[in-house]
Amino acid sequence: MLNAGRFLFAVCVVLLLAACDRAPTLPRLEPQDVVVAFGDSLTHGTGASEDTAYPAVLASLTGHIVINAGVPGDTTTSGLQRLPEVLAEYQPRLVLLCLGGNDMLRRQPAATTESNLRRLVQAIRASGANVVLIGVPEPKLFGGAPDFYARVAEELRLPLEDEVFNDVLKDNHLKADAIHANAAGYRKVAERLAEFLKQAGAL
Repeated sequence: MLNAGRFLFAVCVVLLLAACDRAPTLPRLEPQDVVVAFGDSLTHGTGASEDTAYPAVLASLTGHIVINAGVPGDTTTSGLQRLPEVLAEYQPRLVLLCLGGNDMLRRQPAATTESNLRRLVQAIRASGANVVLIGVPEPKLFGGAPDFYARVAEELRLPLEDEVFNDVLKDNHLKADAIHANAAGYRKVAERLAEFLKQAGAL
């Protein structure tokens, strides 16, 4: 009996550890649920047309309303200021949060960006919406997404997609300029995000 008890305890520990390692999931979106893409020029679609920006393409791929709340030049600080109005207007079920690139371009301290991202996530969750965090690469050769995206995602148990913009912006065929995608690049972003949302359980 003692051995059996130890065995059951060991199984429980293994299952608990496996649950901790599992990627965060999202509730399934209902047909009427609104998704807000909140970010800067990468969300706005600078380098392409409005109907080829990733939120518009994602809407066509998923059949959900996807609001483009991207403002070129936005930082995490200015994003904090305009977020409440966006949440109040659209009352989203899910927010795709993609900010931080302009913080890096303006050499804002990484600790400030990380703190602001944390506050953005907390405000979104307080409104009743779920969050996907989208990381953007550092504006330098071979720059991947900074570690603070992963830290925020881990701490707050967020689904994190921190590779797609790095992959797109490394491919000259998918870029309009050094820091923006073109229409083909934004389509790649939308396709990858649609698959990401399916794997997370939202679609």
